[in-house]
Amino acid sequence: MIPFLHLGPLTIPTFGLMVATALFVSAYVLQADFDRRRPQLEKRKEYPGKRDEGFLVIGIAGIVGLAGARLYHVLESPGEFFADPWPQLFSRFGFAWFGGFLGGFVALLFLARRLKIPVLEFMDICSPAACVGYAIGRIGCLLSGDGDYGMPTSLPWGMSFPNGVVPTTQRVHPTPLYEFFIWLAIAAILWRMGAKYLREPVAKGEIFSMYLVLTGIARFLIEFIRINPRSFFGMSNAQTASLVSIALGVALLLRLKSQSGTLSKTAAA
Repeated sequence: MIPFLHLGPLTIPTFGLMVATALFVSAYVLQADFDRRRPQLEKRKEYPGKRDEGFLVIGIAGIVGLAGARLYHVLESPGEFFADPWPQLFSRFGFAWFGGFLGGFVALLFLARRLKIPVLEFMDICSPAACVGYAIGRIGCLLSGDGDYGMPTSLPWGMSFPNGVVPTTQRVHPTPLYEFFIWLAIAAILWRMGAKYLREPVAKGEIFSMYLVLTGIARFLIEFIRINPRSFFGMSNAQTASLVSIALGVALLLRLKSQSGTLSKTAAA
């Protein structure tokens, strides 16, 4: 693997390079989603009518999400963190998916209010781009060999990371690569749901609820072949967070379906 690129006197971490790429590409995806929804958005008098919403949202939510991912990661081992906090806070490696989700979610709540878009609708718009950004970011984990790989395997596509940030000479599951393809597939599903929303009425929040469920299931299953330590009932912290994500997504989806059924009955009456 290639943890660093050396360009003359410059040393560029490949993880940071891929995170920057992830933010850039996800901004384009989000902007494309805003653009295809623009006729509906601009029918609302309160909508500010910005033309660069995607780049603004990713710029702010990306920074806050990275801060949340870093903070969540270091607090997973509080003893080590409080013993020597500063080097861990400002390390270039070690970011937790759930911390990034929480940080980004808080930022998106603020941005939804600023753009005067209902929160659930705003989360629907952002969900495909979030999946794309996560997928590309995982390639950064693969290139740097930062320990996000899985258990030893004899499968033909197993990989070793002798030069990784967390090196191993064993052939292991390239779990970042698995996540790259899975999250891109989820992004495609959510994007198609967004296209359906443009053709016919769909309850606001359905896309976001499916994002919570699908990404939660994917991460929960991936963790079975990851090398993360176990904590709650033999599960890793990421698996526990994934179950919370799935539960919230299912609860939201059931609520939306219930409200949709009630509205249909009212209209029929």
